[in-house]
Amino acid sequence: MGGTAREQILSAIGRIAMGPMDTFTVPDVLIELRSRGSDLAEGTIRTHITSRMCGDSPDHHGTTYDDLERVDRGVYRLRAKG
Repeated sequence: MGGTAREQILSAIGRIAMGPMDTFTVPDVLIELRSRGSDLAEGTIRTHITSRMCGDSPDHHGTTYDDLERVDRGVYRLRAKG
């Protein structure tokens, strides 16, 4: 599985969110990425989802994205664009 960590995570979220739920948890993404053969470290995935990619998180990284929103403790969804 190729691409940046962000690309791989967004792809996994897209597959997860295709079902009836538009929300997901970090373990959901971990399971999806592992099933697709990703070699990303668990810590990298967790950091991206909970911090770098979540617009609701404090800015503690040089590069951040507003891809996700936290809807409950440990529960996220893609942020609506537009």
